[in-house]
Parts: sequence; structure tokens; C-alpha cells
Amino acid sequence: MLPRERVIKVIHHEKPDRIPIYGWVRANLEKPISEAFGSVEAFEDKYAFDFAHIFGGPGCYPNEELQRLRQDMGEVEPCRLLEIPMCDPNHMDAYTSIINAIHHHKEQRGRFVYVQTPGVFEALNGVFGIENHLLYLAHFEEDLHEVYRRQAEWNRAFANNCIDLGVDMIHVSDDWGSQKSLLFSPSTWWKLIYPYHKITCDAVKKRGTYLSLHCDGDFTAVIDGVIELGYDVVHPYQESAGMDLQKFKNQYMDSFVVMGGLDVQTTIGFNKLDFLKAEIERVLRMFSDGGLLYCTTHFVQAHCTIEELTFAYDTIYELARSVMEHSSEAIPA
Repeated sequence: MLPRERVIKVIHHEKPDRIPIYGWVRANLEKPISEAFGSVEAFEDKYAFDFAHIFGGPGCYPNEELQRLRQDMGEVEPCRLLEIPMCDPNHMDAYTSIINAIHHHKEQRGRFVYVQTPGVFEALNGVFGIENHLLYLAHFEEDLHEVYRRQAEWNRAFANNCIDLGVDMIHVSDDWGSQKSLLFSPSTWWKLIYPYHKITCDAVKKRGTYLSLHCDGDFTAVIDGVIELGYDVVHPYQESAGMDLQKFKNQYMDSFVVMGGLDVQTTIGFNKLDFLKAEIERVLRMFSDGGLLYCTTHFVQAHCTIEELTFAYDTIYELARSVMEHSSEAIPA
């Protein structure tokens, strides 16, 4: 079974020949990985990664215009942001890195590829600052509806361009959670976040393309809305923020699959190798009947040594194959 076929089988709630694996390792560990393996690409090949997270494409707002606003105002408020035209999502020269990544991962190695796509909340945190943004939710609701609508239409155009280029899944990144709850009320989410996610989600599903959500923290309070939006995959379903993987299996496994399982906040990077191995085995055995795309919950942090990273992926490589041997033939309905 090719890597891409293996991932698609899991998304379709079927049992693959083995658990698909991946990891966000480049951001903080490219240098030590390259010193040990020759390149990050060589590391990915050694451990037979099945899917790939692609970054790239045009920015949303021209930096010089944002800097001008900050110089004039100090803080960018939603009504002033609406004075700035967004960058052109159809500027195809900006997609070169995405095209190259599709060629490397999908065309040459048969991997399933998905592309980082802005959400409507997280995308504006860099513009407003997250503290200001949370304040604006209460004070500038009317203006934010227009800011989010415009962002959602940009996201839709970006997603359609990426689908045209050949990505398998649109991966919408929109952090809503803290370690214990949403950053804002569920009613705010339904009123201000849901309608503008729906613009992109509906467009992606209309194209017959898979759809995934990245959301750090605990977003249990709006999980029904995530399901209603049609997300096929959720990343990371963060256990260190109280989101229980066993509860997912019991309640939500027929609605979406989880991408995650290797928690960077509690499991990898702490030089507790026995605990690390036990946690890897616990999660992989839990999903020996399918339902999991095994991956780090976020970027592996810089305090993780290359020895620990190698230990982790040696363990993952072996167990992702062996845990399937005595499991049932299909995921229970």
C-alpha cells in the first residue's frame, strides 16, 4: 500500500495495513537532524513518513501597509485594517514552494500532502496582537464580521489554488483553545468564527477535497460545530489540554479522525525515555484498529536531543507496524 493510500484509508474510517506516521520536526531541529542524517528529507525517508505538511503561498496583508498603520496608530483596529487591500491570493509566483513540495512528497514519494491554510481568528492575531484581538471580539463585533468575511474569501481562493496544484487536503490552522477551555465563549465562536470557517469548508468539500483543522488547546465546547463544518481530520486533539483520546474513540470516531498522539508538551523532549516509549505504545495500541494519523501535536521543541528524537521514531517505526497484527479487521461502527 502506498503512503497516500494508507492515509486515505484511515480518513475513510477503514483499517490500513499499518498506522500512518509523520512528525513536525524541521522547525527547531533541522540542524541536528541534518548533521545526523544528512538532511530532514533523509530523516523523513528513513522513517517512511506517510504524509507531509506543506507551508507556503502568498501572505494575507502587505507588510509595508501594516507597518504604516502601526506607525500612525500604535495598534491596528479592525475598522482601520479594512482600509488596507489584502494581497492577491492568485499571485501564482508565490506558490513555488508549494509546487516543489508537492513534487517532492507526492509525486516522487507517494505521500499524502496537505497545505497550511489560514483560519479567520489565528490569521489576524499577528495583525492585531492576540490580547487586542480578544478585546476586539467584545468591542468591535460589527467590524470583525467584515474583517473575517474578507479573510474567509481570501482563504477560499487560496484553498482552491492549492487544490488546483494537487494537494490532497486543506489544513485550516485556527487556534481557539487554552489549556482548559476556549479563549472566548462558545456563543462568540458560533457567531463570529463558525460562519466564516463555513465559507472555506463548503468550498473545499464542494471540490471533493479532504479538510482538516489544526486547533491547539481545549475546544471541546464547540466540537459539534467542528463536525458540522465537515472536518475530516482534527489535529492535534491535545491530551495535555484535557482532550481525552479515549473519549474521542467512544464519541466522535465516526465523525472525524485524529492527527496527533505524540504530545510535545508532555511526552517528547524531556529525556524520559521509558515514559516516552510507554506513551507511544499506549496511543498506537489504542488505535490499532484505525482512526489515527500518528503525528506530533506541534513542532518538536529545540530541547529535544537528536538521540531522543531518533529513539522516539525508532519506536514509532516498529510499533506502527507491529500493533496492527492482532487487531480487528475493521473499525467498529
